[in-house]
Amino acid sequence: FCRATRLCMDAIISQAFDVRLSFGRQFKAFSVGVFPSLSANLQRLSMPTDSALHLRRRSLTAAELDAIPWIHLLSNLERDRAVDDLKIADADPGEYICRIGRPVTYWFGVVDGLLKMSSDNAEGQTMTFTGVPPGGWFGEGTAMKRETYRYNIQPLRKSRVAGLHVDTFHWLLDHSIGFNRFVMNQLNERLGQFIAAREIDRMTNPDIRVARSLASLFNPVLYPGVGEVLRITQQELGYLVGLSRQRVNEALTALAAHGAIKVEYGGLRVMDLQALRSQLTFR
Repeated sequence: FCRATRLCMDAIISQAFDVRLSFGRQFKAFSVGVFPSLSANLQRLSMPTDSALHLRRRSLTAAELDAIPWIHLLSNLERDRAVDDLKIADADPGEYICRIGRPVTYWFGVVDGLLKMSSDNAEGQTMTFTGVPPGGWFGEGTAMKRETYRYNIQPLRKSRVAGLHVDTFHWLLDHSIGFNRFVMNQLNERLGQFIAAREIDRMTNPDIRVARSLASLFNPVLYPGVGEVLRITQQELGYLVGLSRQRVNEALTALAAHGAIKVEYGGLRVMDLQALRSQLTFR
């Protein structure tokens, strides 16, 4: 009796599934024939769309091209190839430029503004790795391996971000010695930066954490567009360091008292970069 009941139930379920599948096929054919716009809309909803940032891209002006540190290392042929492919867009605060799990499509650089590199853990907490000020190009390791991003990149304020398509990035690696040297220097400096960031995470003195984080943003190799003055607010610096704005203000006051920095309207001027990198200054 139990076996007969089970067979009966299997037959009913199978028949119901066949009916539902047949109805689905008929509805799809019906919607395509009678409601083509409805079908197109459903298909569009299921397909990934370009980000708003990608849709706002444009070619670079002469001044924006001149701000790219590696463009001057290329031959005329290489430069023409790069300029034809380079695009730039205005990114709004919080907008994703790179997102965890997304495939790499461009190698990015900051022409103006300030970005942060971060990731989210399983508990939803955000860990900030570093900031990216003007002149900084990032993601060369991901672009070289053509893998998905393992970090998020977002602007802390309205920023202008340039991008070189990953195919052109690889073409320049294959053809340009100057470009290869630039990327090698980037990778070398980036390694040192993340070793320093690991050390900063273990520091308990907030003044030293702020000092070392500031020193990393004044790296002339990674961020040649910064110069001696970094345009950053205390709130933005707090996001990067992981401290409150009030505690950052106290640290900056202490650093200024030691003569390491000078707080100016809308930014910070470095007076002694070596002092920012040294823990002895704050003992």
